[in-house]
Amino acid sequence: MNPVAFKIGSVPVYWYGIIIALAIAVGYFVARRLGKHFGLEGWVFDEFMLWVIPAAFIGARLWYVIFNLNYYSLYPGKIFAVWEGGLAIHGGIFAGIAVALIWTRVKKIIFLRLADIASVALVLGQAIGRWANYVNQEAYGNPTVLPWAMYIAGEYRHPTFLYESIWDLLLFFGLWYYISQRPQSGKVFGLYLAGYSFGRFFIEALRTDSLMLGSFRVAQIVSVVLFIAGMLIFFLAGTQKTRSDAVAGNKN
Repeated sequence: MNPVAFKIGSVPVYWYGIIIALAIAVGYFVARRLGKHFGLEGWVFDEFMLWVIPAAFIGARLWYVIFNLNYYSLYPGKIFAVWEGGLAIHGGIFAGIAVALIWTRVKKIIFLRLADIASVALVLGQAIGRWANYVNQEAYGNPTVLPWAMYIAGEYRHPTFLYESIWDLLLFFGLWYYISQRPQSGKVFGLYLAGYSFGRFFIEALRTDSLMLGSFRVAQIVSVVLFIAGMLIFFLAGTQKTRSDAVAGNKN
């Protein structure tokens, strides 16, 4: 598949960028819709997106570059070639959480409730965004003879980007239903961290392009840490259900 969707004059517009932009747009509208049910007006997400999107992109790219430093030290000009791929979701998640912690404190919004809403929106965006990997012929798995194998890089392989997309989509529907029950703040966020990490751990084992730390796959290490953190957040958030808003000072 040609990675260039079309050109505006001599400037190419890449499918990778189009799909990522679509993922962000869909996630944004989902967040706005959910936010209304927790007392968050549309401007909250308009403003939050202005901060979190650049931070998430920088974090995702920086994470990828750090674990491919041998390559980028030889070709530093490639560091900014994001249209070629190379956005690591874990780096984006960590950067997004850091920004959200600061931003919600300044705006007097309950972090865990915003994190609940953002988690539902984010995992749907991830499901869509994984198809950008297909366009760039990346994030695929080992060769296989399974009937759903896809022809990538000269062989029939595990379409691990598809596996993760399906897993994220299933997780989205589960979290959408759960947040509609208005659980205690933080429980949806905890389930997102644990649920995504559980699936990613096993999918990562099939990939051929994993970021490595010695002989260990970085994504699997992070998945274990985030799974434990997610479960702790879920259980520590309590079990009492509430119809609270997300504005600090209201009953939570």
